[in-house]
Amino acid sequence: MKKVMVAVALLAVLGAAGSAWAADTVAHKASDASVWFFAMTALGAGLAIGLGAIGAGIGQGIAVGKTQEAVARQPELSGKLQVNMFIGLAIIESLAIYALVISLILLYGNPFKDLFLN
Repeated sequence: MKKVMVAVALLAVLGAAGSAWAADTVAHKASDASVWFFAMTALGAGLAIGLGAIGAGIGQGIAVGKTQEAVARQPELSGKLQVNMFIGLAIIESLAIYALVISLILLYGNPFKDLFLN
């Protein structure tokens, strides 16, 4: 049930973003190509941040789980393991931030929008 609710929420957000961009371009009497361009841009941005966050979340979960297993086996190494885990988590989180930056560039500073707007 939780997965269905997440999927519905994701579709609602993507649909609202695509509709807003499409309405804005229709108000400017844009061609069909520009409407499709902005709809696909919104879809691409949503997929970029969604997949980036899912990947980072899975990676962080695995890293923390394995660190906890290692601490349970050898408690005397917990300090070293935690330092290494936090460094790894920072690197993993940077990948999610890169996905966020890419999606924001797609939405607000798309370098290809001049090709589709007349």
